[in-house]
Formats: sequence, C-alpha cells, structure tokens
Amino acid sequence: MKFFGQCPVCGAALHLARLSCPGCKAEFPTDEPLSPYECLAPEYAQFLKTFLACRGSMKDVQNELGISYPTAKKKLDELLLQLNLRNEEESEIFDMSLFIPKESSAKASDIVRSKLYENSGRATVYSVTGKPYIIRAAKDGRSFLCSELPIKPPLTYDVFDVIVDLLLREGGFARKGMGRNSPLGEGGCTEDTVVGAIGKYYFKAPTGKYVFDPVFVLAAVLDWADIARNERGYLTLTADYRSMLSR
Repeated sequence: MKFFGQCPVCGAALHLARLSCPGCKAEFPTDEPLSPYECLAPEYAQFLKTFLACRGSMKDVQNELGISYPTAKKKLDELLLQLNLRNEEESEIFDMSLFIPKESSAKASDIVRSKLYENSGRATVYSVTGKPYIIRAAKDGRSFLCSELPIKPPLTYDVFDVIVDLLLREGGFARKGMGRNSPLGEGGCTEDTVVGAIGKYYFKAPTGKYVFDPVFVLAAVLDWADIARNERGYLTLTADYRSMLSR
C-alpha cells in the first residue's frame, strides 16, 4: 500500500519506524522521515523516470508521454517543488496596468509578452537539453529579464519579431548560428542565421563587429510560446503559428 508520505488517518508526515533484514530477519528501530522521492505520486514518479531516461530532453519527454510543452513544463515545475529542489524567488512586482492584451495579434512580441503576463510575469523555459532559464517581465512593460542575458538595457520583446521575420524570409526554417567565434557577416554569424539577424536588425551592428549571442535563451522562449520549435542548431516555425499568420 502506497501512502505518499502522509498518514491516511490524520494526514501527518510518515516516518520510518522499523528496518528489517530479509536474510536473518533482524529488526532495527529507527525514526527517519521518508525521502521526498518515496512520497511521489505515481504520475510524478513516472514523469521523473521518463525525464531521466530521456536524459533531460524536454522534447523527448513530450514525445514519450504524448503531452504538450506547457504540460511537460508544468509537470516538471511541480516535481521540483515536491522534491524540494526548486528555489522560490520573490516575484518581481510590476505594474499590470502596463499590460494591454492584444488577443488578435500574431506578432511574436505580443504573443510572448501576453503569455509572460498571463504567468504573473515569470516563467521557466527550457533548452533542448532540458536546462532551465527563468525569464521575468521588466517593470517598463517593454522588456524582459533573464540572469543568463546580463545586458543593459535589457532586451525588448521586439527581438522576437526580428527572429520570426528571419524565419519567414527563410521559408520557416533557419540556423541559429553562433556569435562567439565569428564577427557579424562571417562564419556562423551571417545574417541568414538567428544570431546574425539579431546582430544586424535588432542591435544595428555593422558588418565585422562581434555581437552578443542571446539565441540559447530566446530559442527556448519561442518554443515555450509555441511560435518556433527549438531544435539542435535550428529554429522552425510551428504549424500552429503558421496557421495563425494565414488567418
């Protein structure tokens, strides 16, 4: 019988009271609380097993369990809380009056901004390897914050429009590129890559200049918003977003 860490009579936390050896039948009294892992409900235990088997790949977890990204993300957040592995940060207080929903807008900037405000201004997004990034709505109502993007001023939501414009020009599919080893216009930082397009059209950097590469976080945000699929080395517009654009 599984108790999930709580007494079925009074609801108090259960403790181990006795350990027994199946070999010699010796018994030893103890008073240890159950591990959080031993208290997981079957659905969370199965999710944890699948997450580990998929080596932290959220996409593989989605495929294996047949669930959407928001459902998988919510399940992971709940699992981390149950295992006491999630550090709750103070929510940044921002003025909700700055948010005017644009329900009919198909602009990526409006969609991301709306989803973030719907989540009380804070969300956890995941890379293709399952690494979490916390994004927060800034108080100005125009930009967003992430500790992995330590730039000032912070990026505005318009950066997502730049990425989507590139994907549309390239037929819905584009390389992410890399700005670490190549200046703008060379190597993995040409304007037909996501990092190159951001450098040229968002930062307005001249050809030959090295640009900041924020793609690892921005790609995860677009996946979370169901605008583009975040794949290894590439971004691809989702079928749902393409359908929205055609309306």
